[in-house]
Amino acid sequence: MVEQRRGALRTAVVWDAVSAVLADQASRLDIPGDTPGDTANHTVGTGLQVVDLGGGTGGLAVRVAALGHHVTVVEPSPDALASLQRRAADDGVADRVRGVQGDAADLLDHVEPGTADVVLCHGVLEVVDEPDEALTAIHATLRPGGALSVVVAGRFAAAVSRALAGHFDQAAALLDPAAPGDGSPGDVRHEPRRFTHPEVLALLQRHRLRPQTLHAVRVFTDLVPSGLVDGEPGAAEALLALERTVADRLEFTALAAQLHVVAHRD
Repeated sequence: MVEQRRGALRTAVVWDAVSAVLADQASRLDIPGDTPGDTANHTVGTGLQVVDLGGGTGGLAVRVAALGHHVTVVEPSPDALASLQRRAADDGVADRVRGVQGDAADLLDHVEPGTADVVLCHGVLEVVDEPDEALTAIHATLRPGGALSVVVAGRFAAAVSRALAGHFDQAAALLDPAAPGDGSPGDVRHEPRRFTHPEVLALLQRHRLRPQTLHAVRVFTDLVPSGLVDGEPGAAEALLALERTVADRLEFTALAAQLHVVAHRD
């Protein structure tokens, strides 16, 4: 129960935004007078075509499918895909979830160009070899007007976390990612890449993906000791309300463990 509560705190803000994106895209497709290009590959009421890149065991994909959408999970791990299929079956959405083994490099081998209404790219740009190549493939996958949901790790929050743990040299290194690393096991420059909000916005814009919203995710949750949340009645709910309050405030992106951006293909 405690782990479920902590998990919900970490994902609630992103799920709020993803739910809104799905509802918005579905509404657009059902608007009377849509041009044929807007409704290609669709029958009204059949749900959106969603791609979850690096979707793992389907924690997000199954929730999306439960809303009536069709989800293709592109994931390199066969073990994760097996867990995905079990989870989808347990939740009664196996007919709306398709898992394929792959990654950003071969995305277009698994998804037809211009057919995705929504692409979910959460925790992927940090670990791919070339973020630009991944976004080129994502752009090609999306239909015109399609939406991209991106979650990336925040650089400044990682520096704050290292400093609070007493790792001051690592915190300083995170603030200067362009400096050469020494190759040691503790060299933070060899960890997954992190972003500031201007960096991720500029990256998306380079690929003709127009940012619409930016959310600060896990501003307080990772910093508050678990004992203050798990042992106090109502504390988890109050913390979640606080996270939602600051999610849309630009000044808090510097403290966010994750940055969530919703963008649209022009």
